[in-house]
Amino acid sequence: MSHHLKLLAVLAHPDDESLGFGGTLAKYAAEGVETYLVTATRGERGRFGARGKSAPPEEVGAVREAELRSAAKVLGLREVSILGYPDGAVDQVDPGIAIGDIVQHIRRIRPHVAVSFGPEGAYGHPDHIAVSQFLTAAVVCAADAAYAPPHASPASPPLPHRVAKLYYLAWRRSQWDAYQSAFRKLTSLVDGVERQATPWPDWAVTTEIDTAAYWPVVWEAVCCHQTQISIYEQLAHLSEERRKSLWGSQSFYRACSTVNGGRARESGLFEGLR
Repeated sequence: MSHHLKLLAVLAHPDDESLGFGGTLAKYAAEGVETYLVTATRGERGRFGARGKSAPPEEVGAVREAELRSAAKVLGLREVSILGYPDGAVDQVDPGIAIGDIVQHIRRIRPHVAVSFGPEGAYGHPDHIAVSQFLTAAVVCAADAAYAPPHASPASPPLPHRVAKLYYLAWRRSQWDAYQSAFRKLTSLVDGVERQATPWPDWAVTTEIDTAAYWPVVWEAVCCHQTQISIYEQLAHLSEERRKSLWGSQSFYRACSTVNGGRARESGLFEGLR
């Protein structure tokens, strides 16, 4: 029943798909769901292995894009699209352009479910917050027959499409504690203020997905991001049990749904659609 279902993830950087959403993407791809990824940046301001940030941004971005595509292949993704926005400045992109770009992908792919970061951006990262806001607006605009993306081709434009369900990543405190103890403390310095990971309360989690069978796939995908290896070193020394605790389940908040509701916790993103 899942061969016709489609899942779209709209994320900010190369490695978000593996470290943040890897278990979910791998699970649904393996189950036959057509799984797509739109990434806002090439991560050109990220680390570059032992060379830190000394390489030209264009070189870093090209290598990180190649790593992203390798990781996507491991996860089983059907397609990867990169918007090419500036790393670290996604929130400075013209909202009309960004929303229009995402709408065009939604109308072309026609996903049943879309996922991204929550409004808090996981740990306050402005790029994460921006893609969350852009996707949320794009889901509304994509369903509006009167909306035309700024750069849309006038020849045979895709028909409007209504995404049935929109989800935000919603990690609990226990998940953040396990992740940061194994990885590092995640912070984001914005306008001189340090932002930290923001756990979701247990009661706010609407959806808990069992991804225990896919943690080895996630780890293989993480290892594709070799330029970031300096911050992943601790992960390589974890036991299998610790890695399973990191990627054995994934939590989400159902931001909107046209097919189900209520407070009963879901065990999958496609409940109400199968």
